[in-house]
Amino acid sequence: MSNSSVAPTSTSRLALWLDLIRWRRPAGWLLLLWPTLSALWLAAGGFPGWHLLAVFTLGTILMRSAGCCINDVADRDFDRHVKRTAQRPVTRGAVSVREALLLGAFLALAAFALVMTTNRATVLLSFAALAITMAYPYAKRFVSVPQAVLGVAFSFGIPMAFAAVHGGTVEGVAAGFGKAVPPLAWALLAGNLFWVLAYDTEYAMVDRDDDLNIGIRTSAITLGRFDVAAVMGFYGIYLASWGLLGVQQGLRGPFMLGLLAALAQALWHWALIRERGRDGCFKAFRLNHWLGLAVFAGIAADFMLRR
Repeated sequence: MSNSSVAPTSTSRLALWLDLIRWRRPAGWLLLLWPTLSALWLAAGGFPGWHLLAVFTLGTILMRSAGCCINDVADRDFDRHVKRTAQRPVTRGAVSVREALLLGAFLALAAFALVMTTNRATVLLSFAALAITMAYPYAKRFVSVPQAVLGVAFSFGIPMAFAAVHGGTVEGVAAGFGKAVPPLAWALLAGNLFWVLAYDTEYAMVDRDDDLNIGIRTSAITLGRFDVAAVMGFYGIYLASWGLLGVQQGLRGPFMLGLLAALAQALWHWALIRERGRDGCFKAFRLNHWLGLAVFAGIAADFMLRR
């Protein structure tokens, strides 16, 4: 009797936790994963080894899940006024604030345990990544384009990937970062930030009316009638900057094919968002991970065909 009564409760809690971390919606962590893996391949000059591949793949999933917990706690009072988010577990009271924070802390610690298997420079960068992740949910209260803060958070796997590959002992923070993370990593981060601006502005366009009513600041609101043009400009800057950096690193034909595939998707997204309909904007956002996959596939194929 007791076992049968406990099992449904345990199952329901697990289902709530999986809903909290968006387990059935992998697009979020895929948006983080592809630029991180691209950076790993560029840093290593090809396949980085199974250890680093596992660390950054699992770490990306864990940290994105932890970020969902933090975000939903921070936004619980706003989310109940937004149709798309009103039924999130914390917002509707199915998961308590304490429970969500404990789950987020556990996931973040699990990700940190993975980082601890790399080197000191990567560990130091992980603290900065965590701080930015925790700051983002509150940025929309004070920053006109909070998507820029998210862009840094979602791009921080890039310098961490370079640090993990190049490593080196760290005698001091500045010297260590300079040795482990070359200018290329920061340039890739800057370029990737514009991709995040593109797809998260699409995401913000879905909730623009609700956000205006509750007073949240987003890039979609700040850009106003220039939102669609800005999104396409962001895509252009991202692809042009990564294209230039890739060519400088000796990438050629397969990489260019990957960029062309990404460009074709960006143009399709313009068709989806030009009328600013909720469904079209959300579809464009949700499918953005295929654009990132195209760029990564081009990089990976280029290195593979050299061997």
